[in-house]
Amino acid sequence: MPLYIRDKEVDGLATKLQREINAASKTEAVRIALLHELERNHAGKPLRDRIAVLQEKYAALGHPIPTST
Repeated sequence: MPLYIRDKEVDGLATKLQREINAASKTEAVRIALLHELERNHAGKPLRDRIAVLQEKYAALGHPIPTST
């Protein structure tokens, strides 16, 4: 699906980034920028918060069914 940027400032920023990183397209430049921002955001969260999310997911799985041996 194509990416449509209607805001002239955002379009200009995407074009500038595309040139600076030598991306094949503006869409590729935006994809890279979004991935970097997600990584930066994730890295900024304290470890205890990231662990808490994993613990919640683990708890939602439920307890394993014990097997008799």
